[in-house]
Amino acid sequence: MHARPRTVVQMLPALHSGGVERGTVEIAEALVAAGHRAIVIADGGRYADHLRAIGAEWIPWPVGKKSVATLWRFVPKVRDLLMRERVDILHLRSRFPAWVGYLAWRRIPPALRPRLVTTVHGFYSVNRYSAVMTRGETVICVSEAIRRYVLRHYPRTDPARLVVIPRGIDPAAYPRGYRPDPDWFTQWYAQFPETRGKRWVTLPARLTRWKGQAELLTVWREIIARHPDAHALLVGGYDARRRDYVAELQQTIRAHGLENHVTLTGDRPDLKNILAASTVVLSLSTDPEAFGRTTLEALALGTRVIGYHHGGVAEQLAAIYPEGSVAVGDQTALARQIRAALDGTLPPVTQPLPERFTLAAMQHETLALYQRLAERVSLL
Repeated sequence: MHARPRTVVQMLPALHSGGVERGTVEIAEALVAAGHRAIVIADGGRYADHLRAIGAEWIPWPVGKKSVATLWRFVPKVRDLLMRERVDILHLRSRFPAWVGYLAWRRIPPALRPRLVTTVHGFYSVNRYSAVMTRGETVICVSEAIRRYVLRHYPRTDPARLVVIPRGIDPAAYPRGYRPDPDWFTQWYAQFPETRGKRWVTLPARLTRWKGQAELLTVWREIIARHPDAHALLVGGYDARRRDYVAELQQTIRAHGLENHVTLTGDRPDLKNILAASTVVLSLSTDPEAFGRTTLEALALGTRVIGYHHGGVAEQLAAIYPEGSVAVGDQTALARQIRAALDGTLPPVTQPLPERFTLAAMQHETLALYQRLAERVSLL
């Protein structure tokens, strides 16, 4: 966006940690750096202070609270803001805030409307509620898998309105060959002494059934029979609704005598170090991931990744490390690939991070899209 300064509004439920939130902040940062005005409408969260620090504007409206009252209260407010601030681009990033934003946008005379962008961040349930994410004049899909999902389940969507812009990471933040410093290992082993002298097989994902922790435990006894120095790390937290599932995992670990071979670490702020120190990282989601940022971070660091062949993870592996691809649910192949990683026969990661998976590319393509839209008349 090199023309006159633009005003861009992004809407999402809140500013807690997560892929949608991080992407919103990254685009706001790029807008401000390019001399544009970035406004974010969302409830509070950890990223609120960061938004202010980078020069973006945060409007703390709870537009993600799912109720008719939210619509009644905020549709007029958003409409008035869009007109008063002469907004050029309205970017909707989550379903209920998208309904608030879309209804507000529709109440503006067509000649005065900002251009409308939506991003499909996930494989939403297929219904009229989710269909709002396909209403953008341009619809950003975070992977080719998401693009196929939109066309399959919302066939009225014009394919010409779909643009694939993958989420990206900063390769400087995940340099190939990075290793944690000795102090980090000292602190880690003090907390998890059972992992000392072991080779880590890491599954980074919140503890929920579809993320595949049970898939790993099914093959783990076989793995350690051949590689007793292997240690599984289940890295991720869980909410109260998942307590029964976590109890199942813990029961499986005890029943199979795996207490000294599996560690549940909980949420970790040092995931980069864990990925870099691991022998292999796994992605075993039984439902496809829309993108799979953590696997991309591991691959950028040069850590081998073994993942089920679907969704955004399949696209990353095809581009960077096809040796790590395993058919969904094929536990025989999964065990074989993990053994190969531990045997040293699974090839190293040599392919550099493709440009299209970088943060700079995501920011550049998104801002270029905004500019193209801002320069043309409304399509809807």
